[in-house]
Amino acid sequence: MEDKHLHIVCLDVPYPVDYGGVVDLFHKIRGLHAAGIRIHLHCFEYGRGRQAVLGDYCVEVNYYSRHEGHKGFSHKLPYIVCSRSNGQLLDRLLQDDYPILLEGIHCTYLLNDERFDDRKIVLRLHNVEYQYYRGLYRTEKSIWKKIYYLHESNLLRSYERRIAGKVKILAVSAKDSQLYRDEFGADNIDTLPVFLPYETVHTREGTGCFCLYHGNLSVAENERAIIWLLKKVFQSLELPLVISGKEPSARLTKAIEQYPQACLIADPSEEELQDLISKAQVNILPSMNCTGVKLKLLNALFNGRHCIVNSESVEGSGLESICHLADSAERMRSLISELYTRPMQGDEIRERKKVLTCLYNQEKNVNKLVASIW
Repeated sequence: MEDKHLHIVCLDVPYPVDYGGVVDLFHKIRGLHAAGIRIHLHCFEYGRGRQAVLGDYCVEVNYYSRHEGHKGFSHKLPYIVCSRSNGQLLDRLLQDDYPILLEGIHCTYLLNDERFDDRKIVLRLHNVEYQYYRGLYRTEKSIWKKIYYLHESNLLRSYERRIAGKVKILAVSAKDSQLYRDEFGADNIDTLPVFLPYETVHTREGTGCFCLYHGNLSVAENERAIIWLLKKVFQSLELPLVISGKEPSARLTKAIEQYPQACLIADPSEEELQDLISKAQVNILPSMNCTGVKLKLLNALFNGRHCIVNSESVEGSGLESICHLADSAERMRSLISELYTRPMQGDEIRERKKVLTCLYNQEKNVNKLVASIW
């Protein structure tokens, strides 16, 4: 059988797998490699460095610089797209006729180039980006960043509408797929779940010993969620809350110190974070932004006990039946109190395994991706 070759264009270097945005990228590459696909990888590198491990999965790995600062701005194109315009990348892609997988709206600059009009191209949609940036605008404190996020959101909305009908699109959630159909008229769109490092559910039976919130603490949305939890939920709960994640601000650190039942574990190693998730009794993960799929929630579902979320965290994800939903502080306090002493039981774990292994079957999802490309 003739080898299948595929160009993959990544918005960032997909290794190390140390933040949510690269989890799907790296494990998709790993899955395609295992299926015998010969991958030609193209990465925009702006601080993560060249990673030799990628050569274990790809026949070639190419790196490109990103136009940062004012050089990446345009009145017509979103910054996340314009800053990744690169003539060397386009010339290299035109040297053959292999299909191209574009990882994120960020990498779609070539869709504005007529030389690619007849090329087989698939776009992996990580988020409805204009909604994501609108959410950043709402949660940001800095006036200058708020102006930037709002401007980017407006550019992205018109840009996403313009490209929605150009290529095959694979969204990460049914909710994102439906929005693209309803708002942008996309008719060549399907849902493909994210690719994960977890293949089996490791949820422990019994009872853990604290509540846990984890995430990238440098993200304004996550900081806002933590402050809300502290003020509205744990203010009147005498239960231990562990908050863990990357790069907490001085403001957040000081806020956590005001609550004796809360403690901060900053910048944990991957092993430390997984240990916290497995030992927690309740993982609490409300979201202030309703786009995409929350990878930290999937981590908690595969490896932790009870998970409490709000509707925005799971809408359209297929995970609603294996999470506990709370859309108000009062409901969240009630659920935490109830679940804190309720052991995780075998029937709950079996239901979780049923849902997760159906949605996140690596082999099935690789086959679906391959069928969408060829």
